[in-house]
Amino acid sequence: MNNSLSLRGRLTLVILGPLILISAIIGAWAYFDAQETAAERFDRSLLSTALAISRDTAVSGGDALSEDTRDLLRDTSGGAVFYHVYAPDGVFVTGYATPPIPPDQVPLDATQTYYDAVYQGATVRALRFAQSTSIDGLTGLFTFTVWQNTTLRDGFVRTRTGPVFLIIASMIGALAVSVWFGVGLGLAPLIDLEDAIARRSVADLSPIKRRIPQEVTGIVGRFNDLVGELSRTLEAKNAFISDAAHQLRNPIAGVMSLAESVSNARSLEASQERARDLQQAAHEAGQLANNLLTLDRAQATASSEHYPPFSPLDILSDVAGKSIARAQDAGVEFHTELDVAPVQLRGDPVMFEQAVLNIVNNAMVHGGLELSRIELVSVNEESTFKVIVRDDGRGIDDKDFGKALGRFSQVGPSAGSGLGLPIAAAVVGSIGGQIALENAGGTFNVILRLPKLAENDLE
Repeated sequence: MNNSLSLRGRLTLVILGPLILISAIIGAWAYFDAQETAAERFDRSLLSTALAISRDTAVSGGDALSEDTRDLLRDTSGGAVFYHVYAPDGVFVTGYATPPIPPDQVPLDATQTYYDAVYQGATVRALRFAQSTSIDGLTGLFTFTVWQNTTLRDGFVRTRTGPVFLIIASMIGALAVSVWFGVGLGLAPLIDLEDAIARRSVADLSPIKRRIPQEVTGIVGRFNDLVGELSRTLEAKNAFISDAAHQLRNPIAGVMSLAESVSNARSLEASQERARDLQQAAHEAGQLANNLLTLDRAQATASSEHYPPFSPLDILSDVAGKSIARAQDAGVEFHTELDVAPVQLRGDPVMFEQAVLNIVNNAMVHGGLELSRIELVSVNEESTFKVIVRDDGRGIDDKDFGKALGRFSQVGPSAGSGLGLPIAAAVVGSIGGQIALENAGGTFNVILRLPKLAENDLE
């Protein structure tokens, strides 16, 4: 048996999988939203500081900054801000000597550009913008660069997203624990059901009648059907073995008695006569054993759908050929009237032949002194193929039809085993047909009605 993921684990994954995916999407959205918010807030702060520096530079010629601007440089959001100003001719005006170098994709003539760079080994966020102004008689496009370390900015993102991630992780963890134990509690009836199944054995094939979850009603129903069928099969097997043992006891005892009489014969003539009796008794015992095996095979035959189609006309012709010689030896006329229209049945062709042979043999064995004619007839109807074995012997009374179809049952004294008609009934049932007995017009008829295969079933 190949073990796969447990039902509890499977259900847990099915429930938590989509939730984890949704949580990941929410977490990613929260992270990028925090980054966007931080960038907007801190970039706006950089711009305010840069404008203040440009104003003070124009007023003082770059010699001094106002107190308010110095406060902005020290205490703006994101930490201390550094700045650099140079004139149109590239001459340094004020601030720190070297600004962060912008990436290559930033155009040099851009009037306002935000960019990330590395300054003295640290990651910084910088703003560079150009403004036309006049300082100390020099008029032109002055370039202002302000920057600050991104540590506080990254800390702001973590502060915004940390609680969100913690809440999501806590909810998933709590839900995972609840689902794991909840599913285990929900699956408890299945554990009880397993225990109920484990208690079933050959000695106890009773159906499961306890209360079960709706989701496994179908499974338990199929199990009960299987157990019921197995129970009936075992009962039938036990009954068959018991009946077979009972039926074989007397023939075997007779064979043993005749064998002893042969060895005790006082003369050669007596020994030969008893040997002939022994041979006949052994033949009858062997025939009874063969009939028992045939009945068992007929009752155990799989559904007809597992067999390929076959033509019953060929088999009926063979049965007629095998029966004519025996009928002539018994002084009985044997006639056939077979419908030659093509027809196909689905089932075991060997068992079908055995069933028809048994019916013909029954007619010869049980027909009595009145028997003079046996007919084998087939009729091709719209959806049914009908086989009729008709004889003019003594027949069976209508009230004894049920008894005649029972195993080991004989309507009157006879040398037969009482298995011919039960074998035929079992074979016909395996093909999906029906068997019927009928007295009509001074004849006794055994009628087999078998379902024909439609043309689309043959494809």
